[in-house]
Amino acid sequence: QVQLVESGGGSVQAGGSLRLSCRLSGYYYGNKKLSLAWFRQAPGKGREGVAILDVDGHLNYVPSVVGRFTISKDLAKDTLYLQMDDLKPDDSGVYYCAAAYKFRVSMRAADYEFWGRGTQVTASS
Repeated sequence: QVQLVESGGGSVQAGGSLRLSCRLSGYYYGNKKLSLAWFRQAPGKGREGVAILDVDGHLNYVPSVVGRFTISKDLAKDTLYLQMDDLKPDDSGVYYCAAAYKFRVSMRAADYEFWGRGTQVTASS
């Protein structure tokens, strides 16, 4: 069972930055075979895919964060990151780290087997 623990959330003014981290553990096929992603969920809304990083290093972002968010990983540290710049109030929500033993993944939550408990991000105007 892969465990994911997010950190780095908080409250900032619009235009500010935050860096989320997701610590990975408990993997049984090695962390190099995991496709990874960040999702978010605002109050009253469904869970939305924000950024994905698959096993081969392919990146994909939801259009609303292109040019502002960057997903990356450091497997030596067993950590996934999400650098978020120029935050907007619409970016607010609970951010979740997700993982799957798949070579190709999409922005659909159903693609992912493992989830963290989330970290709150609030950007106020």
